[in-house]
Amino acid sequence: MSEYALFLGCMTPIRLPYMESSARTLLGKFGVDLVDIPGTGCCPDPSLRSVDQLTWTSLAARNLVIAEEIGLDIITLCNGCFETLKTVNVSLKNDDKLRALVDKRLARVGKEFRGDTEVYHLVEVLNNDIGLEKISDAVVRPLKGLRVAAHYGCHLLRPNSILDVDDPVRPVLLDRLIELTGATSVPYYKKNMCCGAGTNLFDSDTAKELVKYKLGWVKRAGANCMSVVCPFCMFQYDVVQRLVRDELGDRFITPVLYYPEMLLLALGSEPEELALDMHRTSVQGVIDSIQGGHSDAPGDQ
Repeated sequence: MSEYALFLGCMTPIRLPYMESSARTLLGKFGVDLVDIPGTGCCPDPSLRSVDQLTWTSLAARNLVIAEEIGLDIITLCNGCFETLKTVNVSLKNDDKLRALVDKRLARVGKEFRGDTEVYHLVEVLNNDIGLEKISDAVVRPLKGLRVAAHYGCHLLRPNSILDVDDPVRPVLLDRLIELTGATSVPYYKKNMCCGAGTNLFDSDTAKELVKYKLGWVKRAGANCMSVVCPFCMFQYDVVQRLVRDELGDRFITPVLYYPEMLLLALGSEPEELALDMHRTSVQGVIDSIQGGHSDAPGDQ
């Protein structure tokens, strides 16, 4: 059995707890044990690096040290947490001067960075630890006929020189994971465009325009739904979607599934077991498709 220290971050437990639940359930089915990390703080968000890089680095280092103290590598469910923690982990291991500055700060709380833990994103654990073949063999209810638009999110892929998850220009990992469920991963224009979550902090109108633009291309591609692997992306496309309209003034009704939810459905879990009713944009169209229904578009919740 594999074992990881689970870094939940802020967004998932506060606003999207069903993402945590589905991730725990999925990993448990494949024998991955998750250990909660006591006393961690915000990752902190990658954008805060530009405000005060040393403080940003020190706060992330404290989180890393807590995982070191329990002797486990970290798994994250959030792209932003992943980028921050892995970037700081790599930087401190390779920059003695920075490490000395950070250790001086950590000493105030009785801690020291050792550099003996690694940071992984959920999709890396699925791909590298569990393995695509094992996942494929476990599928009992293929999601045939479901056309899915994959959204990777910025902080999963860049900076590639540090994160090294996939090709940042032409990523394929999430598409492959989607296809393992029996669904079709649909190519579409502007696939790698940002969800706009970071823009929400200072310009919510632009953030909504980014959501509208991306959903427009997903709709043109004929996708039944989107699949994401980050809580901030989930929030943008599931919640903010309800605030935008297409060029004809109609509401978008594009269901958004967190990838673990999608895979659990293919593994035989029933929709009611996954708290899909907590989504703000209805996923009924996806459920109907899986259960053999013929709904062309789900009704809005």
